Amino acid sequence: MNPIFVAIDTADHGQAMAIAEAVKRSAGGLKLGLEFFCAHGPAGVATMTALGLPIFLDLKLHDIPNTVAKAVAALAPIAPAVLTVHAAGGRTMLEAAKRAAAANTKIVAVTVLTSLDEGDLADAGVTGSPAEQVRRLADLARASGVDGIVCSGAEVAAARAAWPDGYFVVPGVRPEGSGASDQKRVVTPARALEDGASMLVIGRPITDAPNPAEAARTIADSLRPQPIEV
Repeated sequence: MNPIFVAIDTADHGQAMAIAEAVKRSAGGLKLGLEFFCAHGPAGVATMTALGLPIFLDLKLHDIPNTVAKAVAALAPIAPAVLTVHAAGGRTMLEAAKRAAAANTKIVAVTVLTSLDEGDLADAGVTGSPAEQVRRLADLARASGVDGIVCSGAEVAAARAAWPDGYFVVPGVRPEGSGASDQKRVVTPARALEDGASMLVIGRPITDAPNPAEAARTIADSLRPQPIEV
């Protein structure tokens, strides 16, 4: 399976469709987040699903267990391939989300956002490094029965080692030469895959490129095994 999911972070439906059409031959799926969902809702997601690519619906649900379960159930008709909830919501919330999900939807728990570093965690009252917090929340997610976690490429190798059959979504992926923007813990696509990522979420290096189709194709080509010269 092609691990590249292109992050379409816009409320402009026309722009979202144009990007999706451009990258659909090189991408493995599309990531739709809060901007798009708040503007267009489930009907908008359905229009993107119609393009034939799996949808990663990144809503980061975080509320009391009953509310999250009802939200997940309400999303079942659009059948996203992957749906996010916050691991910090706790075990009961995670269990409720998984029970409410459609059979073909993976529930993955967000651990530490890639825009946060140790100082940001300390400001929020969380002690230790991002890696330590990811480990704690990954253990919780695994015990709760969800399918996997979202973590940065800096933590995915340790997470994979501890959870061999988990599903690991890695955002903040940047090809060589790309700026980090507002991400603080970034890795290259090849490094993330080598370390155990299941899905690579790549946004601005593709969507802000002069030619998104070419940018997506170049990244996809870079991940294919290279022929061995003899």
